[in-house]
Amino acid sequence: MADQLVQAAPTGSSLRIRRPSSRPGRTARRGRVRQWPGAVFIAPHMLMLGLFMLVPTVYAIYTSLYTTKLIGGTSFSGGANYVAVLQSSQFWDGVGRVLLFGVIQVPLTIALAFFFAAIFDAGIVRFSRFFRTVFFIPFAVPGVVAAVMWSFLLLPGFGPYATFAQALGLGKLNFFSSQLILPTLILIVIWEFTGYNMTILYTSLKSIPREVTEAAIVEGASLWRIILRIKLPMVMPTVVMLVFLNTVGALQLFTEPSILAAFQPQAISFGFTPSLFVYNTAVGSGEYNLGAAAAVVLALIIGVISVAGFAVRRRNGEFK
Repeated sequence: MADQLVQAAPTGSSLRIRRPSSRPGRTARRGRVRQWPGAVFIAPHMLMLGLFMLVPTVYAIYTSLYTTKLIGGTSFSGGANYVAVLQSSQFWDGVGRVLLFGVIQVPLTIALAFFFAAIFDAGIVRFSRFFRTVFFIPFAVPGVVAAVMWSFLLLPGFGPYATFAQALGLGKLNFFSSQLILPTLILIVIWEFTGYNMTILYTSLKSIPREVTEAAIVEGASLWRIILRIKLPMVMPTVVMLVFLNTVGALQLFTEPSILAAFQPQAISFGFTPSLFVYNTAVGSGEYNLGAAAAVVLALIIGVISVAGFAVRRRNGEFK
């Protein structure tokens, strides 16, 4: 080792060999010092996560193991509340309804979002920055406001869309009827979230190297061939991520049906969605323990879907 550190020097000159000093203790201390800023920065987030996510979750699980009665007070019931939830047809009807909702709403939303993102990225629309802002505005509108606004627009007999449908000879359409309430919710949610998904997809498309598009143009590829055969596969990881994010959002559907229930109560049942079932059970009926058990079951369903999403993305090589 010393031979590798000795370098040739003129005759008569003295040589000084510098040996590297190994001080693992000092290196370890420096590594710990470098980690302190990161720990300080994430501490507020971890504190908020613990206070507003972990603590309520643990408390919900704890509450779900008890049963409160007017006569007898609160007593430990074990898994009785979970058995009641698993045997509830209203809860599972709501789960099936939001799954059907997601099967229709999620592909339509992402397809529309990718279409608009692609034409904006291609530069074939003038004032694209203005239109991107306009498309994003619905996402900035609170869900309650959006639901109330669409309720008046679709109000049977008075809303402009109902009047327009009648002028077209479609009769008096009741967009809040039991047959049309689900398509109405799909319409509202698509309007709300298409701009958000479009913004993410547009950012992903802009990250594609320009040389890829120029090479395809030189080869004579058409615009839509470039979009569908070249760009779409390159942003597919983003599409997969949005599919699972929107699916989880569909399972949590609550605001829109709860607002529409004020306009047409018979169309929105007690357990129209799992979130409504939890709310109506805990708040409407006062059965907090049963509502907590339903919330835990819903969280487990969403957790399974989230884990499946991570597994698919990991298999696609998005992360290790």
